[in-house]
Amino acid sequence: MKIDASAYKSLELSKILGIIKRDCRCDLGASYADLLNPASDMDELTERHSLFKAVEEYRDTKGELPWNNRLSSVIHIMGEAKESGMMSGDELLTVRRLMSASMKMKAALNDARGAWPIFSLLTRDLADFSKETDALSVIDDDGRLRDEASERLRRVRETIRRLREKIRRAGQNILSSPGLSSMLQERVLTLRGGRHAVLVRQEHISNFPGLTIDRSGSGNSVYMEPNQLAPLNNEHVTATEDERAEERRVLYKLTERVMSREGAVLDAELVMGRIDFFYALSEKIRRDRWHLPLLSTGGHFAFYRARHPLLKDAAVPIDISCGEGARILIITGPNTGGKTVAIKTAAVCAALGWMGCPIPAEENSVLGKMDDIYSDIGDEQSIEQNLSTFSAHISQITKILGAAGAGSLILLDELGAGTDPDEGAALGIAILDFLRVRGSLVLATTHHNPIKRYAISEPGVESASVEFDVNTLSPTYRLTVGIPGRSNAILIAEKLGAPAEIIQRAKEALHHREVSMEDIISELHEKRASIERENERLEKTRTETEKLRRSYEAQKRELTEKRDKLIAEADKKAMGIVENAELSAKSLIKTIDAEARGVAQRKLERTRKHFAQIKEQTEKRDEERTDRARAPDSAALAVGGEVVIAGTSSIGILESVSGDKATVLSGAARMELPLKMLRAATGTEKRQEKRSWKERAFELPSQIKITASPPRGVPSSIMVRGMTVDEALPMVERYLDNAYRHGYGEVTVIHGRGEGILRREVHSLCKRTPYISDYRLGEEGEGGYGVTIVRFEK
Repeated sequence: MKIDASAYKSLELSKILGIIKRDCRCDLGASYADLLNPASDMDELTERHSLFKAVEEYRDTKGELPWNNRLSSVIHIMGEAKESGMMSGDELLTVRRLMSASMKMKAALNDARGAWPIFSLLTRDLADFSKETDALSVIDDDGRLRDEASERLRRVRETIRRLREKIRRAGQNILSSPGLSSMLQERVLTLRGGRHAVLVRQEHISNFPGLTIDRSGSGNSVYMEPNQLAPLNNEHVTATEDERAEERRVLYKLTERVMSREGAVLDAELVMGRIDFFYALSEKIRRDRWHLPLLSTGGHFAFYRARHPLLKDAAVPIDISCGEGARILIITGPNTGGKTVAIKTAAVCAALGWMGCPIPAEENSVLGKMDDIYSDIGDEQSIEQNLSTFSAHISQITKILGAAGAGSLILLDELGAGTDPDEGAALGIAILDFLRVRGSLVLATTHHNPIKRYAISEPGVESASVEFDVNTLSPTYRLTVGIPGRSNAILIAEKLGAPAEIIQRAKEALHHREVSMEDIISELHEKRASIERENERLEKTRTETEKLRRSYEAQKRELTEKRDKLIAEADKKAMGIVENAELSAKSLIKTIDAEARGVAQRKLERTRKHFAQIKEQTEKRDEERTDRARAPDSAALAVGGEVVIAGTSSIGILESVSGDKATVLSGAARMELPLKMLRAATGTEKRQEKRSWKERAFELPSQIKITASPPRGVPSSIMVRGMTVDEALPMVERYLDNAYRHGYGEVTVIHGRGEGILRREVHSLCKRTPYISDYRLGEEGEGGYGVTIVRFEK
């Protein structure tokens, strides 16, 4: 995909990338952004998105990739070294930092390639610089060569150190000499022009035994080299020159070695810059709610709640799409109403998305296949080229028409403006029709009513408008698709106090020309506003009705459960009374004589039949309660899913199904029970389930077979990144319960960074869970703010 130079400038993409570059940790990421171009095709774009997602997942689970904030670009350094043949110690230190950091990065990415094979796209361009970094280790952290850089350098520096000690002792003798110290301005030995000297007063110059080498700033004294120090100074100057010569020789040699790996070093800088740029993009996701769009092979886009990044907090989110139902979207409305911002916002999202970046829109936004982006936006009047505004627009549009194809996204601002309205509108319609036949995606703005009619009547063309508040005379910047907008020029003039006579004449003139179109548009806007108000009222009523229905169902279910519980308790008591009475009767019969015993046994047998009828009725009521509580469709149950056991409030995991039998694990209790006694747990039941498995076990019906077993293996972490709160929270709650029973002291919940919504809900869950003693965000190496470390009570 290509972005035309004019479109790149009018969309202000350099400024937008500049906003992203502010979050880079060093100039490597900024340099990468300056070189960033759109992906060439959908395969490359998919690859870019996948790589960015992989780096994000790594940071969420393992923490930050290895980094050094002191990294800096070496491109200019190596360019200058080609000319001079030598880098300074500081420049070689900069190269060494890049080499060392790139090798650490390669090691980390290679270790993670099992989980993220796509990291090979980065590691293939990261070379091994171990030999070079070993060679450059002779440079200390201040950019100075160490003594061990060469044997000759070591010997020369030892000589210099010995000479400096001799000079220091000789100088001390001079400074402490009574005959000489009185001639000195200061009793200090200084270095002047590479030679050691003392500051002598003006009046003693002729008497001091030495040579003048410099004058002080005040002119009242001079720097003189004592005769005693001259031989030592000569030796020191010679040794210093030898040191500089050897340092240059070593630096030339090291530079030659580095320059032999120039291509590999520049590749490493590009990879490190890309990772730094990824870090900046991640900050846009975390802080500004940018998202990667969904990619589609179709030639369309749909951006939801898109914002123009240059407007920052002042941007009004808009939903804008084009390409599926219609290939051309024509936006109309008053001046300063936001028409140009709307089409620019869409194009910026498309451009950033094709560069592989997140876009300032919601996460369900869609980006389709595009070949190029062209634009004709703004005043292109040129005095030098003798072009009027209209001529400049036509010149640019002509270039666009020659290059436009089915994969082109074209922005046309104020189409048909700058000339006679009738001719401008006719020309605008012809241009749009030409592009419609070509199949190009077109976003256009206009004031012309004929173009508005064209948008309403022509298949494949959609109209839209930006809203305007006539009471405040200010735009709302909201975009409404399907209805053309009004220019509101006469209304604005009237509101601003234009003479009534002028307003009346304007309305009469309009009545003879375009009144029908304005009336239609006005009526459409009024009907839309009415429909929106009615929809709001209906939605409010529907919400209240649904709330009442849920409340009624909950109350009904609660009353039914209470009634069943009371009946179950009464049945249980009745059966206890029956069983006790039968046992008492048997014991009593044993104590009476044989004749009376026969009579008593016959009466007991008749009583037993009555008891059997009571027991049968009790069992029948128990089955009816089970039928009311069980799921209407057992096929809805899934192995591994959460189920509710009929007649109880217990929730368990369905482990297996065999015929009409099922095995359910509830806490540490494994139960075998009829399949008909199970139903799928609802989200509300999952959230409300708080009691331990031991408490729930006492509620289970007597026909359920329970086998107690130790807890099964539980991992030390749970991944819920990318899930909604409703999906993730029950899983985290169940996991924490299992991990606590399993005996863990500490576990990790991986929720990702995102906007922090899921993280806050996890923290809220931890706060209200009684057996959790502490929780915190991960530290470096643990996953950072993408994970929460949970510690349990002992």
